[in-house]
Amino acid sequence: MVRFLFLFFGVVCVFPSWGNECLKYKNIPRIILDVPNWEKNVVQPAEPMDLYHGKVEATLVENFEIITDINQVDDGFCVSLKTVNAEIGYNNFDVQIDIRHKPGSCEYSAVLEHEDKHIETYLQVIDDFKADLQRSVYNAADSIMPVLVKSKNSVDSVLNKMHDDLIKHPDLVLIKQKIHAAEEIQNKQVDKVETGASLSKCL
Repeated sequence: MVRFLFLFFGVVCVFPSWGNECLKYKNIPRIILDVPNWEKNVVQPAEPMDLYHGKVEATLVENFEIITDINQVDDGFCVSLKTVNAEIGYNNFDVQIDIRHKPGSCEYSAVLEHEDKHIETYLQVIDDFKADLQRSVYNAADSIMPVLVKSKNSVDSVLNKMHDDLIKHPDLVLIKQKIHAAEEIQNKQVDKVETGASLSKCL
């Protein structure tokens, strides 16, 4: 999802091209990074699962709001990236528990308690990578140069390209790969240290 905000210093009119006259309007981008609010949904699939293990499906989202300056020049208007409001993190956790465990039962509670540890792991990974995410979004935003437009109809296409260049920047691609790798490693560690004692007492 992307939203665009504009600060106009004139009237936008005409066809995009790159122009050296816009370089002086290059901003040091301001990055505002936040995490989304998240929800946990617990479901029990109709098909039997592993009796001793549940499952967590996590949804990683990334939303960017791009704020630009538009400055009038002799050949048109310079569109320059000013601020990126980034929201990166998990907004939904689907926890699956075997249908044979009745809600509120000892077994159900034991499985849910374990799956909650996995949710904590996902949230902790994002928190651990916060500084790296901030730096990656900054590097991506800082790489985007101002664009000279000569048509009002060209502004949206320029902004869409800025957004595409932002999310495809190598720093952002790499940091997401590192996040997913950390999630896998740490979730395996949660399962490794889990003795199953809580559930064993119920069965």
